[in-house]
Amino acid sequence: MRQSLIAAAGITTLALISFFQFPGHTWLQQDSQIYAPILEHLRDPEALKNDMLVRRPHVSFTLYDESALALRKITGWEFQGCLQLEQLVTRALGIWGVWLIATALGLELMPALLVAAIFTLGATIAGPSVLTFEYEPVPRGLAVPLLLLAVGLAAHGRDLGAGIAGSVAFLIHPPTVYPFWGVYFLLTLCPSKPEVMRRRILALAPLFAAVVTLLFASRLQAGVGETQVFFSRLEPLQEQLQRMRAPYVWISIWGRPWYGHYAVLYALCVLGYLRLRKAAPLDLRFFLAGLPLVGLLSMPVSYWLLEKMKWALLPQFQPLRALLFVTVTAVILCAVAGVKAAGAGRLWEAVPWLVVPYLIPVNTRVTQIPPRNRLELIAVLVCAAAFSVRALRWNKSAGNTLIVATALAAFFLIPGWGRVRNYPSLPSQPIEELAAWARASTPKDSVFLFPDAGRDIYPGIFRARALRAVYVDWKGGGQVNYLKELGEEWWARWQATMARPYQPGNLTRYRRLGIDYLVVRPRNREPGVTPAFENSAFIVYRVPK
Repeated sequence: MRQSLIAAAGITTLALISFFQFPGHTWLQQDSQIYAPILEHLRDPEALKNDMLVRRPHVSFTLYDESALALRKITGWEFQGCLQLEQLVTRALGIWGVWLIATALGLELMPALLVAAIFTLGATIAGPSVLTFEYEPVPRGLAVPLLLLAVGLAAHGRDLGAGIAGSVAFLIHPPTVYPFWGVYFLLTLCPSKPEVMRRRILALAPLFAAVVTLLFASRLQAGVGETQVFFSRLEPLQEQLQRMRAPYVWISIWGRPWYGHYAVLYALCVLGYLRLRKAAPLDLRFFLAGLPLVGLLSMPVSYWLLEKMKWALLPQFQPLRALLFVTVTAVILCAVAGVKAAGAGRLWEAVPWLVVPYLIPVNTRVTQIPPRNRLELIAVLVCAAAFSVRALRWNKSAGNTLIVATALAAFFLIPGWGRVRNYPSLPSQPIEELAAWARASTPKDSVFLFPDAGRDIYPGIFRARALRAVYVDWKGGGQVNYLKELGEEWWARWQATMARPYQPGNLTRYRRLGIDYLVVRPRNREPGVTPAFENSAFIVYRVPK
């Protein structure tokens, strides 16, 4: 019981420190700009009803929206609080999963917590643009930690628990789970004792229930749908828009500079697997070998099916994001191998193993030498980790204290000494003032345009805060890989209003587009026109009727 309490306390601490300190969290800087307005419209159909972004919600085949709506109804909180609570809980569950994997590989309580702490420092999966711990509570960010928990439970023979965790992840974000369930299906075919086979097959029952639930829930989804043809091919305009607005789906755009990076990570996965396979249970061996292989194969498969065959489903499914599991597996295996070597006194072996999981959070590309300050930081963290684990052999109490200090120090030293900034700090007061004014002083069905915003993200922040429609913005175009008609409408609106630099004068031309208010920067002040609102960063003009 004492061991369980210590583990729970450690996992909770890691979840909290990773949320509030490093890698951190954000709101309305990334895809929550899309999901928050959709959720607001689903809760209140009158909210944002003139915004094209919410008229075609792409959350039909997920319970992400239903869970957020239910939690808001129960708690009375805003969606930000509800979703960030889900983010914290699932992050803690993912850290627990990593701890379970480490203990299944033979580590004791505290060394396993050190491995979990190293993993919790996070990683950026460049190219497909995903993170091991997402900064925002988007569907993928809630689903990935649940898959880590599922692997950890399966590693300890708790297949039903693994099936439940994997099925909940499926309900939240189906495209994320195919590597886990693909490997698990192969595992169920592996000849074993009858009781083991029954245990594995039983874990498929939650997935079957999840599929039925999702099909039923999709029928009840509000909003205008778009007909999806399973075997349709991309049209030229679709491909053009996706390559421009969603390049992470197209490996031909970003792949060449990153092939070496993922080749090295996969090689580390293989080496780590070979080093630790004897300590791993059979179920865990399947995942440690299978998940990174699925991730690596996603590159040629995506290239062939999308870029050669032009299969329109691929940009929605986004198989390249399985590359996340190459990084995840490399970090876990290298950290465990390093900690085990340090515990055995083989510091010459521990140091190179531990360099990898500390390098990844501070240097996106492992084939590139980081700056001097980060090299020094990595050296300090690696030595501290190896020494603290080795100290357990001399004095258990002192060793445990050193492990805790080493684990926690990294969350402060990486953004401090290493100067790692995962996301910018945006000035919020002017946009919050603007949103508050719009929410209180303009009709609910008003439509706003930010004609000089370019590709900045503040129009999306305004939409979510003010609950007022935005005619078009760059972030909203990120849905072109999901919805063909929305993509075409977004592009037509962008070309009509945003493609050319904004020139003050002739506000009446925006009336025919259905725009009620123009929001511009002070440099684009309209001469002789009285603003409806003004602060240090924005000027609002009412479009004359």
